[in-house]
Amino acid sequence: MPLTTTTPGADGPRRRRVLAGGAAALLTAAGTAVLAGCSSADAGAAEHSSAAKRLRQRAGRDAAALLERYDATIAAHAPLAARLRPLRAEVARHAEAFGSAKASPSPSASPSAPPVSVPREEKAALAALADAERRTADARTSALGQAPPELARLLASVAAAGAAHAYLLAGGAA
Repeated sequence: MPLTTTTPGADGPRRRRVLAGGAAALLTAAGTAVLAGCSSADAGAAEHSSAAKRLRQRAGRDAAALLERYDATIAAHAPLAARLRPLRAEVARHAEAFGSAKASPSPSASPSAPPVSVPREEKAALAALADAERRTADARTSALGQAPPELARLLASVAAAGAAHAYLLAGGAA
């Protein structure tokens, strides 16, 4: 029996089913990328190739940019801080996983980066943050085909988390 991701409840699809379906799709894509990859002897070399390093650096920069957006949104809309801190903490862990030097455990402004523009209305600010999470998750999913196996698994996992963040920020749950 196929996995159904859109079994509607009283108010539409159940959150767990939507998230599970999204994660399953990403992991299937990652598995396809892994199967199209190399032998185990070549896998270690592929993980340390210059292309893999560039993918990892890009993912780290993307995570650092998301952190800056979370920090700016929290600074602009203090009432949202309690809701955003757990998601921001996960993004910080993602940045650390990709080796980003900008992954700090607490919000701090970066003096070298241009300030992030945050909409004045809370709802619009959340929508902008959700859009940033969605774009980043999409970029990570697109990179799966070029990534060596271990990096592909990390990218798929973090992309699934980003898709869940976008869902939550867009009003999927409070």
